Amino acid sequence: MKTLLSKISAAFLILVVMSATLFALTGCNTTAGMGKDIEAAGEAINEEAEEKKNY
Repeated sequence: MKTLLSKISAAFLILVVMSATLFALTGCNTTAGMGKDIEAAGEAINEEAEEKKNY
């Protein structure tokens, strides 16, 4: 039979793993969103530069 301390330790470990997973998934979404924003900004700059060419 498990002791109370080992049950608490197991619950704490599960909580830590779930928290780490949540932060990792949130980070992935943030990074993907930031990449899309940077890409859109780069495309806008490129289009503006194409319009301003004098040749």
